[in-house]
Amino acid sequence: MSTPNPQLVAVMGRGIVDQDTALLTADNLGLTRGDGCFDATRLVVDGAGKRVDNIERHLRRFARSWELLELGRLGFEAWRALIDEAVDAWDVPGAATVKTIATRGTEHPQSEPTQLLTITPFSGSLVPLNVVTLNRGYTSDAFAESPWLLGGVKSLSYAINVAGTREAHRRGADDCLFVSADGYCLEGPTSALVVATGDEVVLTPLEGTGILRSITADVVTEQLEAEGVRVVHRLIRPAEILAADGAWLMSSVRGVCPIVTLDGHDVPQDAARTRHYTALSGFDR
Repeated sequence: MSTPNPQLVAVMGRGIVDQDTALLTADNLGLTRGDGCFDATRLVVDGAGKRVDNIERHLRRFARSWELLELGRLGFEAWRALIDEAVDAWDVPGAATVKTIATRGTEHPQSEPTQLLTITPFSGSLVPLNVVTLNRGYTSDAFAESPWLLGGVKSLSYAINVAGTREAHRRGADDCLFVSADGYCLEGPTSALVVATGDEVVLTPLEGTGILRSITADVVTEQLEAEGVRVVHRLIRPAEILAADGAWLMSSVRGVCPIVTLDGHDVPQDAARTRHYTALSGFDR
């Protein structure tokens, strides 16, 4: 691809379009209300070919968001075909982000969902993170009896997530860890928290907390369980991270990133575990 800032755009029912093509009208509900969902994963182009990480898991998570938003049923075969077409056309070496996007469509008149896909280069790396905690503003069980809060939906309404990242940067940190109003760790703006303590690996529970299921954390911990490691889902407080054997923020684009400080306090490091978790996630290649 010859453009200095390559991006591939594909639209359901149309296929690949020029990246400058106008796709949304001014009353698209994804634009005006953030009414929609997305998912994202890593594409790697190298000497071994092209690979998209855990694409079936991502499509299932996308489908769950889609259904909880009452957009109907996801057309799996159509989405697989669109992804295959886009990946086949993408030839930029290195890592990229494949993002699937759906909105409720236009408001006047009400239309079928808008469905599109983008591929963009990703220049980030697996780096140790200095992290600050930020109060998310709700209790750890706020979503238990409130399905209309859309817990676990990867919504287009990401303004708070992005604001959290900006606030972390203002405080001199690399990222933030959201904490519930009653003092429990939740997740990062774009990542899941994984903590190793003693003979356990701990993840934040999904039920009640409203956090998004992490595919990278699932891939890593499922393999750890197969190795005989005990994996538990329970609420933990930030102080437990400081007393743990190590803690990581994991995402499908950034990979496995060790937390080195939390609110200015050193977090114990386990380089061997970091290497092992990175290998289990597939981010060592």
